[in-house]
Amino acid sequence: MVPRLPRDHPGVGQPRHALLVVPIALIVMVTVVDILAPSSVHLGPFLVAAPAVTASFAGPRATVCVGALAVLAQAVVGAVRTSLVDLNHTFQLIALILMSAFAASFAARRERRERELTQLRSVATAAQEVVLKPLPQRIGPLRIASVYLAAESEAQIGGDLYAAARTEQGTRILIGDVRGKGLEAVGDAALLLGAFRGAAHRQADLPALVTFLEGTVSSDLDDPAAPDVATEDRGEAFITAAVMDIPDDEPVLHLINCGHPPPLLLRRGRVRPLETRHPAPPLGLTEFVETDLAAEAFAFEHGDITLLYTDGVIEARDRDGTFYPLAERVAGKADKGPDALLAHLRKDLLHHVGGRLGDDAAMVAIERRPSPS
Repeated sequence: MVPRLPRDHPGVGQPRHALLVVPIALIVMVTVVDILAPSSVHLGPFLVAAPAVTASFAGPRATVCVGALAVLAQAVVGAVRTSLVDLNHTFQLIALILMSAFAASFAARRERRERELTQLRSVATAAQEVVLKPLPQRIGPLRIASVYLAAESEAQIGGDLYAAARTEQGTRILIGDVRGKGLEAVGDAALLLGAFRGAAHRQADLPALVTFLEGTVSSDLDDPAAPDVATEDRGEAFITAAVMDIPDDEPVLHLINCGHPPPLLLRRGRVRPLETRHPAPPLGLTEFVETDLAAEAFAFEHGDITLLYTDGVIEARDRDGTFYPLAERVAGKADKGPDALLAHLRKDLLHHVGGRLGDDAAMVAIERRPSPS
């Protein structure tokens, strides 16, 4: 069901009354100057600008009212300068009426389009809450913050993804990046997120969980009901992912990296990338690259912060083509916790690219706190 919008919503064709001063002032100015101008000068055709300008920001009713006011002004000019039956003014009136009607129809179409876009934004927001659920701020001994920045200004979700799941012994975290964009990428992200949420608490160890996720992605690529994919393009359909298992009672984290950028460990002002010695291939590529999945352990002590991110962060460029130096920008910024860290990174990243990203970007910051006694 599409959410219904309030009648006073600013994006649903409500006239911005302050802006109506502009076309009305234009009508008054053209009328006065036309009356005072020499008989050889005719400014009446400029009156058509008033309904045209109104149609750019107001609805059809306001456009019709401004158009009617412009027609009345043209009639006043005709009556003062010559007469209403003067051929020149008659044709100007007819043309003004027709152009006002055209402007009103344009305003109605624009208003309908704005209403549809507003409804689509509402649906996208609802879809985001279902597909990419917000991560809880606290899970066991962990404090978590997350941020998602969509490359498209109207988009809420894309191919980047993250999720968290609670187990009996600790917490499992997933971050991933689907190759591609658009609805297909969103569908692949939803598939992987659903598989992770359904299996994270059932699979005994991390390699078993990643094997299950790989099987889910691969089986979707082999689905006969799915759109046909050329054989040479099969190797380009994949999802990079990093999967973590963080026990509650041990100061470690276990990581399997499937072709994803390595997480960063922030400890006492220093930054260390968590590079695995035996990285796994991206999900969906096991038929091309055989590997034995094995989780690697890294120290994760109280006060440490682990930063997971997608390549949209480190591949973001400024005007000179310089990549965003993530490791440099996080150094010394973790002392106020994960929320403050991501708030800083979000602002700094958007400043680096000039306010618009070329690719979706997601970040998750995880801090280990002392377990409650």
